[in-house]
Amino acid sequence: MINLQQAWNVGEARACRVLCLSRTVHRYISCRYDQTPLRSRIKELAYTRVRYGYERIHVLLRREGWHINHKRTYRLYRLEGLNLRYRKPRRHKSSSLRTVRLPAQGINQCWSMDFVSDQLFNGTRFRFLTVMDIYSRECLAIEVGQQFRGENVVNVMNKLMRERDLPKQIFLDNGSEFISKALDKWAYEYKVALAFSRPGKPTDNAYIESFNGSFRDECSNVH
Repeated sequence: MINLQQAWNVGEARACRVLCLSRTVHRYISCRYDQTPLRSRIKELAYTRVRYGYERIHVLLRREGWHINHKRTYRLYRLEGLNLRYRKPRRHKSSSLRTVRLPAQGINQCWSMDFVSDQLFNGTRFRFLTVMDIYSRECLAIEVGQQFRGENVVNVMNKLMRERDLPKQIFLDNGSEFISKALDKWAYEYKVALAFSRPGKPTDNAYIESFNGSFRDECSNVH
């Protein structure tokens, strides 16, 4: 608020009347809080989960305790230019803010899962969902089916949950089954972190890629 009397040696009422300005507007002091931490968190989520739009990011923010509505999330999302990031070539969409992944220190600490595709002699295609423990290299599950959805992946996780402790983190790629709302909800309920690979970077999930290659050579190709 400018002190009109000190600046131009005129009263506030007269100056506002000349400028056709309400005295209430002149005396208004903004009470908006600093949104820098919120904007930084939105950028971190967007660069970590490159396939998520503002709606999915808004859900993650609400889970973390940010009391905001979807309109503010969308406004800050656009101000950061995140709605334009898909226009870049695919090789530029890797996450620059991804933290370094520490190696697993014990069993049931980190799991990894991925899909392997194959076909029968008559051309019918089917897929394997493979799950392994990164520390022990143990194959935890191989689920076979023609079609997989997020709900099918959740069912496999629930079966494993009845047999052993859940991991703290699961490494996976950005397939439609893995970024589904069903798997995201399951991971949130059981406090399991989903670590997504960067697009075009299969080395981010190298253990399961190596296992799938051996599985294809020793099992699916032979039979």
